[in-house]
Amino acid sequence: MGKYLHPQQRDHIHTLAARFIWRSELPTWLLIAAVYGGWFAALLYWQTLGLLASTLLLIWFTAWYMSLQHELIHGHPTRYPWLNQLFGTLPLAVWYPYGVYRDSHLAHHRNDHLTVPQDDPESYYFTQDTWARFRPWQKRVIHLRNTFIGRLLLAPLLDILHTLHGAALAFRHADRRGMAMWLIHVALLAALFVWMARLGFSPVWFVLAVSYPALALTKVRSFYEHRAADDPLARSVINEAGIVWRVLFLNLNYHSVHHDLPGVPWYGLKAIYLHSREAYQQRNRGFVVRGYGEWLRQFWRQPVDVTAHPGVKQGEEYGPSAGISDVRR
Repeated sequence: MGKYLHPQQRDHIHTLAARFIWRSELPTWLLIAAVYGGWFAALLYWQTLGLLASTLLLIWFTAWYMSLQHELIHGHPTRYPWLNQLFGTLPLAVWYPYGVYRDSHLAHHRNDHLTVPQDDPESYYFTQDTWARFRPWQKRVIHLRNTFIGRLLLAPLLDILHTLHGAALAFRHADRRGMAMWLIHVALLAALFVWMARLGFSPVWFVLAVSYPALALTKVRSFYEHRAADDPLARSVINEAGIVWRVLFLNLNYHSVHHDLPGVPWYGLKAIYLHSREAYQQRNRGFVVRGYGEWLRQFWRQPVDVTAHPGVKQGEEYGPSAGISDVRR
């Protein structure tokens, strides 16, 4: 449980956790059924639904599946990581093996290192040395990626390219664990594409018109989700988003609460936030936004300043932070 909670907050969370709905993890079980049922039904009945309707449904369920994978990584709905992994291993979103995302994301949850380029594998920042070495065209690409529109249109492509580069490195360096994750992922993806083709649904269409837009949707949530700040409590945003976004992102818009209490299930985040709204807003130093439309209006063309990390003067980078992008969901 978060080490910054006051006794009243702790009592409230203990009360919530004692309820049947938390103990049974029923909402997450229902979510798994809804995501898998909706995704496969949209494909099975795509000819009846029509290409446009089935594509739109698949975009939603694919993005929702990525939110579900995040919940599985954090220990829901069971206490057994291997069982949770089974629910998230199918490559319904195409690009990322579950294990790659899991390892990156759990490392991201070291709050004292949040946003620091050398230590946070999901940071959008660079060290000042790295930023100084970038060529002008690279800086232009990064600035474009840091606009709201660029985050939707360009960032998925950069992430995909970087992820594929990571796969190539795993095989080049004979990383057995990484190779195994990718081989299993590719085998399952090939089987999925064969099944799609037999249904008459083009795998190429799925990749271009479903998986890419679905990945772009996840970029709405992660846009300016973290900022560089001296106080780790002030680094994660609270986004008071509307119900559609909250459902799609499983309440991760309350991101400061999630980083404070990463083990809390998705259906508990809003209740905890509303119970201690003023306390959380004070603790994250007012890093609050009133819905994703505010980000769109403010940054549709103007880039958010996520470039050289102000707290890192020098040092060698490793992993994803040394490139332009990585797995960030």
